[in-house]
Amino acid sequence: MVMSSVNVKMVLVGWDGWSTVIGVLGIKKRAQHTALGGGSAEFEGGDQFALQVNWWNEEGMQSLMCRETSCSRHFIVDVRAIGLLSLRLAMAVFLGMGMMVAAFRHEVVPPPGRITFLSVKPNSVLLSWGCPQGLQGPKIFRVKWSSSNKVEDFMIVKDLLRMEISNLGIGQRYEFSVATEDDDGILRSEPLAIHTEDCYKMFTDLTPDTDYVISVSTVLSNQLSERIPIRIHTEPCLGELLSKLGLAEQYENKLTISTVLEINQNDISGHKPESANSLPEAFVKRLITLDTNTRSVHCLSHNVDTDKKNAINPLDLSTAIFLCSDGFLQQDMVLKMSLCQFAVPLLLPNQEQREITMMLWSMREIVQTFSPSIQAFSKMSCEERMVLSDVPLVSFVRLGRTAFSKSELLNRLFSNNQHYHDTFYHRNMECGDVPRKISEGLVEITWYLPCGNKKIDKFTEPVAVANLRGDIKAFDLQFSFLCQTSAAVYVFCDESEADYFKNLEGRDVKADVILISSVQGKTFTLKTVQVKPSFKATNESQRRKNPMELLEPLHKSISKVLESSPNKVSIANMAKTARDFGILVDEDSDECQSAKKNVNKVTRYITDTSVFKATQLPSQGQVWKAISWIENEYWRLRNNKSKNKEDYRESLKTKEKDLRQKQQRFEKSPAMSDFLHGVVTSEVQRYYFLKWLEIDLENVSWDHVSRLQNQYKEICQKFPQDEEKIADIDKQISDVSLCLKHFFRECGQLYECSNSLPEHSRQRKTMENLPALHAQMLLDGFPVELVDGDASNIPIKWITDVLTELHNLMHSSSKVKVIAVIGSENSGKSTLLNSMFGVRFAVSRGRGTRGAFIQLINVHKDIKVELGCDCIMLIDTEGLKPHQMVENDHSHERDKEVASLAVALSDITIVSLAKGNSREEDVLEIVLQAFTRLKDKGEKQCHIVCSNMADLPAAEKRKSNTVLVQQLNKIIQKDVNMKKANITKISEVMKFDPETCCWNIPPLRCGTPPMAPVSGDYSKIVHTLKTRLLGDLRKSKERGDLTQFVKRLERVWKTL
Repeated sequence: MVMSSVNVKMVLVGWDGWSTVIGVLGIKKRAQHTALGGGSAEFEGGDQFALQVNWWNEEGMQSLMCRETSCSRHFIVDVRAIGLLSLRLAMAVFLGMGMMVAAFRHEVVPPPGRITFLSVKPNSVLLSWGCPQGLQGPKIFRVKWSSSNKVEDFMIVKDLLRMEISNLGIGQRYEFSVATEDDDGILRSEPLAIHTEDCYKMFTDLTPDTDYVISVSTVLSNQLSERIPIRIHTEPCLGELLSKLGLAEQYENKLTISTVLEINQNDISGHKPESANSLPEAFVKRLITLDTNTRSVHCLSHNVDTDKKNAINPLDLSTAIFLCSDGFLQQDMVLKMSLCQFAVPLLLPNQEQREITMMLWSMREIVQTFSPSIQAFSKMSCEERMVLSDVPLVSFVRLGRTAFSKSELLNRLFSNNQHYHDTFYHRNMECGDVPRKISEGLVEITWYLPCGNKKIDKFTEPVAVANLRGDIKAFDLQFSFLCQTSAAVYVFCDESEADYFKNLEGRDVKADVILISSVQGKTFTLKTVQVKPSFKATNESQRRKNPMELLEPLHKSISKVLESSPNKVSIANMAKTARDFGILVDEDSDECQSAKKNVNKVTRYITDTSVFKATQLPSQGQVWKAISWIENEYWRLRNNKSKNKEDYRESLKTKEKDLRQKQQRFEKSPAMSDFLHGVVTSEVQRYYFLKWLEIDLENVSWDHVSRLQNQYKEICQKFPQDEEKIADIDKQISDVSLCLKHFFRECGQLYECSNSLPEHSRQRKTMENLPALHAQMLLDGFPVELVDGDASNIPIKWITDVLTELHNLMHSSSKVKVIAVIGSENSGKSTLLNSMFGVRFAVSRGRGTRGAFIQLINVHKDIKVELGCDCIMLIDTEGLKPHQMVENDHSHERDKEVASLAVALSDITIVSLAKGNSREEDVLEIVLQAFTRLKDKGEKQCHIVCSNMADLPAAEKRKSNTVLVQQLNKIIQKDVNMKKANITKISEVMKFDPETCCWNIPPLRCGTPPMAPVSGDYSKIVHTLKTRLLGDLRKSKERGDLTQFVKRLERVWKTL
């Protein structure tokens, strides 16, 4: 056994025979090798042996061992790889029970000392290094350097420890290394990198979002060279735009729903914005009232055609508002944008923080009903929450600039044949050509959803559509995200830019990439791109002279993508990809996630909704309904046929007491305990908890309730005389529905039960804070149930204490005026209030509101005196049903009682009628009876709204109003009770001017849902009605604060 060769590069250890290679620690591969000298170790063929090689360096002993059956071997040990300074090598061969050992030692040439830079100039570097430790005699060094542009060079230096390297590139990164060299080779030092100096000048205090031209000249001997200019544009400043919009403070202290809903001077006057800082309020106010012209808001003081510098792009305006709003206002705005068929933000950029946020929470409330091809065939539809819906995503981006509007092309591509709509805002719309400052990098999303009618639908399957604002070269992160999550990405670009896509080679691109390629904006072609294994583009269409001529090939291309069972992913599942890319997700806040966990604790008990209500919400069940019947019977005395009134009432009181004791035996259920734990938290977390619970409860009962509501609507329209069937479905809907109101209702019953317990009882103490908690929810914008629609009763003690606590929360400044809506079932009463005031009364198809709900809107301090109140209460009521649902408990009279209650409590009453309702006269009769039950007859202001009717020309409208007045007078003259009261005409019943109080409101949507946007005429008339209502409120007399309202409520309900 010999050490065949030793030098500074490697050690070769060998013995007779052929060699095997082990690729560990730089041991190099050789083929056959024969020992080069002095001795050998011979083994019998087939012997089993083990070879161990040991060496020592600064870290101590290192080892290798190989077990083989063979004849002879050699090893090459790479000295550089194992970091040897001094090599001592020992080798042992184990054969059977014996062992052979060989040991060697060799000194390795030492490396140079540490490199330092003595000077660094724009095109040269002076570097030095330490003398190699222990090296005697002449010294040779190899100095090597390479630049970031991969340019390499070296130089040999003898007996010097410094060197100047010149002719370097200005402002480039270089890597330098120095090695000691001798006859056997080199040992290099660790490389060191440095930048050469730039010839530069830093300019500060430049104006954001401004064009500058900077030129540089050489000055030599007082002579000036030719100037070399460059044009730059400084980045926009988010802070500057927010200051201009009056949103600087709201960037930290976010806008909330309650502040946006507040009634102020602009609501009364209807003035249009006159300055930039009034634009955000105008935008949000219009949006929450479903105004389809929201995005066209601009300042009257600016001429947008000539004053582009001061104008603001609507995308910048909406981006600024989203950045300055809390999560709940963001969610509300996104829902309203979706109803208006506006694209909504998917990825929201924040240039100030260099962050991108995925708006998952904001889109949680978007629900759509549509008919894909499978359901359309059987004339069915599906209702889905869009963030949970697995549909393919098709994305559209651009590379460089385009000569035409990408967004306008998309609007034409995805608008139904029935109606064109500007889903994506584009450069040819008002202020759309104003340069964008902070919305570059925004990714918007919308959905194309089929209605099931082939004559209307552009595509037979649902598809999500994303649109990136800006150049993908500047927003590679957003582009990469879309490439991962989309079924297809369509790229608008010029053919001169096509080489950019070679950067996609080898990248993980899940989407099909399709180019919409143009030649200098004159001809256009559709091309498919292959990125694996190498870049390749293939024409998919012939050249077109106009971009709009691409609509047909684009339609075919997308249809092909949808038919090929593409990558389908829900937005909720996209969140994981977003996090992988370093994109923030709005749902990831601690408050949101903690609230979600608390909601899961509540919903874990739900398997069957009717069973859940019976076991977990027992206080509002049959016992409460029996109590309600007794309370109503106490005043009505319907069943008192032979007894003395007082004796009968006393017996009812005894029964009620027994039922209350039975109700008290219901302990607070685990689900209610978890519910109360969820709401007794911070204000933000409570809001998240209630919104999560609302969403999850809808998801649980959706399918069943929707099916029953459709049946209810169909039977009411086709068989209104089938009262038993209507009553049966109505009861089924009540049994299976489960929403927030049931939890609030349970809180009310638990509180009412606890109030009859001893003052110091533990159960009563635990319930004392519930009214204050619900008063705060009312302030936060959640509706509160005034009349229990299932029990036909008002929990007077509960409502009294909630409104009293609300009075205290408002620091006793709670003067209130009331607007109520009554009218036909399914005539759009809740939708009307929501559209006028931006509130959130529940809206559903088929059977709508049951009972009555209230919601509160604050009045701005500047107009409290003018309006005569501190807040406005809105009352939404159950629809009037001329068909009587015969029930033993007389609850079929609930709708009339609720209508009478609403009229008595209100300062203004809106009567909503449905066009084409064959029972319209019966509804009007019920309305007139509600008004005639008042003491102050003839003093209540009334507006009559005819829904789903196009506005008429002035002459026809006057004629229609005259007919309505005649119809009302005719009903009055036929009514026996009105004759007894000597009432002969409408003016003796209510304040009603047919010229100003009759409203024809067109259908909410313009076209066939789900792709139909809100009608512009609808939002315009509704806005005018709101202004008129506020004007009438200003003229109405004051009637006290919430404490007086409560007294009036109790008095009126007992009277009814």
